[in-house]
Amino acid sequence: MVIDLNSDLGESFGRYKLGCDEKLVPLLTSVNAACGFHAGDPIVMRKTVRLAKEAGVSVGAHPGFDDLQGFGRRNIVLSYDELYACVLYQVGALDAFVKAEGMKLAHVKPHGAMYNMACKDKGMAGAICRAVKDYDPGLIILAQESGLLYRTAVETGLKAAAEVFADRAYEEDGTLVARSKPGAMINDPKEALARVIRMIKDGKVTAVTGKDIPIKADSVCVHGDNEQALAFIEEIRTECAKEGIRISPISQFIV
Repeated sequence: MVIDLNSDLGESFGRYKLGCDEKLVPLLTSVNAACGFHAGDPIVMRKTVRLAKEAGVSVGAHPGFDDLQGFGRRNIVLSYDELYACVLYQVGALDAFVKAEGMKLAHVKPHGAMYNMACKDKGMAGAICRAVKDYDPGLIILAQESGLLYRTAVETGLKAAAEVFADRAYEEDGTLVARSKPGAMINDPKEALARVIRMIKDGKVTAVTGKDIPIKADSVCVHGDNEQALAFIEEIRTECAKEGIRISPISQFIV
């Protein structure tokens, strides 16, 4: 068994600091770096890539809606052409810093509302996948297997990695429980750990309704802005070692 550990980082902006990136990066195998629209600025982007390089961690682009005030978590309606350009612009911007450090961009994972909307909207999923493929057909799309973004990536000929969330609750259809609903976040490290190990080993997770649903896990995400992020990741690494689960960047086992 093998699993990737990823987190959405580089989400500070200017004088505003979010998360504990310096502590988290060395514990991860993949970093999803904000690209300047929902969070991150050029200085933060460069710093995030450098942190990943120093730790030997893979880097992916984390494009979002142009919504700093809403942190990219508000639904924004764009035409598919606008969305294509929005994603292409951000991936290219982040990759400039990656190339400057002598690294190679590994994957793309949309952020927040863009991610959730694309999991349900075929046109949005297509626009994102076209942008990624036109930029670099070797990039991996990181998304939930149950959603249209993952399926569209496969149909488009891109590599896709199935993402699960340590700190989020699931609906019966495999989508994430909206943050506005009670119980959307998993705040207990022990509960999160048990769920993660079960998702990896058994391919199942208990939905918010209490029903077990199937789930595929190539990569486990712990949100960098979660106050429990550091504890979650440390516990996951320790338990994976006990269970004989190898931790590796998705670029090394998604082919």
